Amino acid sequence: MTDPRSEDAPDVQEALRRRILSAAADLLNREGRDALTTRTVAAAAGVQAPTLYRLFGDKRGLLDAVAQHGFTAYLRDKERAAPRADPADGLRDGWDLQVAFGLAHPAIYVLMAGDPQPRGVSPAEAAGREHLRRKLRALALAGRLRVSEERAALLLHAGCRGWILTLLSLPEAERAPELSILAREGVIASLVTDAAPITVSGPAGAAVQLRAHLPDADGLSPGERALLGELLDRLAAGD
Repeated sequence: MTDPRSEDAPDVQEALRRRILSAAADLLNREGRDALTTRTVAAAAGVQAPTLYRLFGDKRGLLDAVAQHGFTAYLRDKERAAPRADPADGLRDGWDLQVAFGLAHPAIYVLMAGDPQPRGVSPAEAAGREHLRRKLRALALAGRLRVSEERAALLLHAGCRGWILTLLSLPEAERAPELSILAREGVIASLVTDAAPITVSGPAGAAVQLRAHLPDADGLSPGERALLGELLDRLAAGD
């Protein structure tokens, strides 16, 4: 057991935190969420229960940290992927990587995605959203996004997460790879035009493209920028 008197130093606390999260993730993968109790995690990590409470607060804090640990690993793989010339192909790569991660680590993925809570966005999750936002911004600037960037991000996230949870509910023999491709292409086709240059279609399409240029527009006060952004969002949504 770890001597509590040695746990005050920041580097020691960080090492303990990593050890506990690794032990918890291993338990989760091997035995499922029901096995993830403060007692079993503390025993697997070789620490006393007070150490766990001091670092994570309670079981909910531990579960959140384990989900964050899994998300960070997923994001690290995502950022290693080579950039694609067509941002739409980048969306496909991101979908496929998330599906692969979810199927390879079902317990961690369900903990990450299947238990939504109204808590703040973690740094890793914020980085993941920014990763997706850059791809959508490139499509919007090219006039290829059918809806606003915010709606596209929400629909992609919901579509991919829902599909992974559906796959996990099926026997492995029924998880045909082509089904994931069909689901992916259906969602992307509803959001993105093909790669051919097009004329922006209608007020909504023009608003999506102009909204993508707004962060780089000069000569606007913060209030003017906010007002124009609100108006463009409403046009892009067809309201």
